[in-house]
Amino acid sequence: MKRAILLLNMGGPNNLDEVSVFLHNMFNDKNVINAPKIIRMFVAKLIIFMRLHEAKSNYKAIGGKSPIGGYTQQLIDALSLQVDATVHMVMRYTPPFAKDTLKNLQEVDEIYAIPLYPHYSTTTTLSSMEDLQNSMKQLGIKAKLKTIDKYYKNENYNKAIVERIKESLGDADASEYELIFSAHGLPQRIIDKGDLYQRDIKYNVFYARKALMQAGIEFHKTHLAYQSRLGPLEWIRPYLEDKLKSLKKKKVIIYPIAFTVDNSETEFELEIEYREKAEEMGFVDYRVSKVVNNHPLFVESLKEIYEELKQC
Repeated sequence: MKRAILLLNMGGPNNLDEVSVFLHNMFNDKNVINAPKIIRMFVAKLIIFMRLHEAKSNYKAIGGKSPIGGYTQQLIDALSLQVDATVHMVMRYTPPFAKDTLKNLQEVDEIYAIPLYPHYSTTTTLSSMEDLQNSMKQLGIKAKLKTIDKYYKNENYNKAIVERIKESLGDADASEYELIFSAHGLPQRIIDKGDLYQRDIKYNVFYARKALMQAGIEFHKTHLAYQSRLGPLEWIRPYLEDKLKSLKKKKVIIYPIAFTVDNSETEFELEIEYREKAEEMGFVDYRVSKVVNNHPLFVESLKEIYEELKQC
């Protein structure tokens, strides 16, 4: 029995030339912009025209590429040592695309698709799964496909979140800090249409708070906010900038709860852009926690998910 695990994620530019590819593919995704194809193409071209220079400048600030590929490979290397399957990377908007990875899996009997999104959303989970299934069909791959929609309740995943927060806190007194769980935002209209993302995020915050309590870590207060707002539409609130302005303590730790692998939203947007905003607001200590990445507890949680799927 030949088995393969595919770790699905959004992706990010592997070099500056791929920035336009990333933007084009994202804003042409019908699950991101629910409009006729010709309108999506127009919107994508407009966004590329308006944002390409700024986007490239942002990626230059963090090494000329998204860090998501490197962190994902580290996770693959760690998970490969724990399972009886080969482990592969599949990105939605930049290489390696599903069709590229699947070409080397023609002889596999079972494919286990595990999204690196712990929370379900049509814009992430559904988009990646539809792309994977379409690619399998186009390539004539008959392997049995098993997957999972969400896993924010997984105990080891939440313990890994706590360990990363502890690393960021160091020897400091948690009671002197505010903790913000920052999630990638979505337009409110997507949530109003029934997308479960915001609900899942709130549940994840509940389980993460519970894990913090069990670990004996008590912050002054913990909060939930949303980052990465784009365009004139109303997005889900509270916005991260507004939340920062409202805090009484001027010491804060940000945990990017929407992500399992660090990327430009964590290493540029949170580490650089929001740090500047926080300093302007008078924060004396602003810290951004690493996400779970290849933490042994997260690797264990993925192994648990795989073993559970094998029984289905």
